[in-house]
Amino acid sequence: MTQRPLIIAHRGASGERPEHTLAAYRLAIAQGADYIEPDLVPTRDGHLVARHENEIGGTTDVADHPRFAGRRTTKLVDGETVTGWFTEDFTLEELKTLRARERLPQLRPGNQAFDGQETIPTFQEVIALAQEQGRALGRPIGIYPETKHPTYFEALGLSFDRPLLDALEAAGWNRAGAPVFIQSFETRNLQRLRSQTPVALIQLMDAAGGPADGTGLSYAAMAAPAGLVEVARYANGIGPNKTLVIPRDAAGHSLSASALVRDAHGLGLAVHPWTFRAENLFLAAELRRGDPADPVFQRLHGDLASEIAAHLAAGVDGLFCDFPGIGVTVRDSWSGAAPPA
Repeated sequence: MTQRPLIIAHRGASGERPEHTLAAYRLAIAQGADYIEPDLVPTRDGHLVARHENEIGGTTDVADHPRFAGRRTTKLVDGETVTGWFTEDFTLEELKTLRARERLPQLRPGNQAFDGQETIPTFQEVIALAQEQGRALGRPIGIYPETKHPTYFEALGLSFDRPLLDALEAAGWNRAGAPVFIQSFETRNLQRLRSQTPVALIQLMDAAGGPADGTGLSYAAMAAPAGLVEVARYANGIGPNKTLVIPRDAAGHSLSASALVRDAHGLGLAVHPWTFRAENLFLAAELRRGDPADPVFQRLHGDLASEIAAHLAAGVDGLFCDFPGIGVTVRDSWSGAAPPA
């Protein structure tokens, strides 16, 4: 489909900076990413902020703030019991008193050097950064927001639709052709958004399970030819777990590419798999590097470049990467295109 596959900075350059911080997004843009990806969750007063989850105990210093100790609680989120601090229990003003921390310190200890330097950004701040950097660099920088747990939040009276679309409208990006993809693992919110916005919508698919909104279709059924026909009724593309594109055997070795890309393209759907990470823990067995007996083997970097190249050869139209600099280098070498200015 696309001549030049997109490099989507997954939570920013999250392999090198604490995720979902303006510093991570800036670095990703400097490395040549086409899109930056904010996962969105709402605050108690209805603002959208960039966090991987609404539970923020692992990504901020909230536990160090005595005034918020009483807000630690346990909730049921999409069928899972979670204990911690939740964005929906804080106002934006309160969240802005917190500082971001590395979510995976055991895998990415170097990122801890940046702990405490950044606040939690709002969706508007992420959009403003993309537009500002796009003007400065003379190339479009897009945004790729994900609505996290939309059905859960709707039950709390915190619907995504209006604040999401209002922010895009204010930025001049609630229009066809805007550098925006809206993504979700759920279906009903995408179907609802289809009638409210002309921007591109992406149906995310995991390797197992199904949407938390209880639509009845598993992700496996969605990825089958008949399921893709249904997805194409409301979405412009799919964001599959990368193992749905290139499966792995029981020992973790890569197999031949599946028919998913071909089937999706046959329906006019773009394919943007996730997530491409350099650490051995996330790579196929044949791409891992180092001594498995090494205590830090899991966090050592393997051959991410070859994994990206294999997916580009499989025909994907873009990919989510924690190390967008590697993604850009491989993509530009693979496509023969000059890197962006």
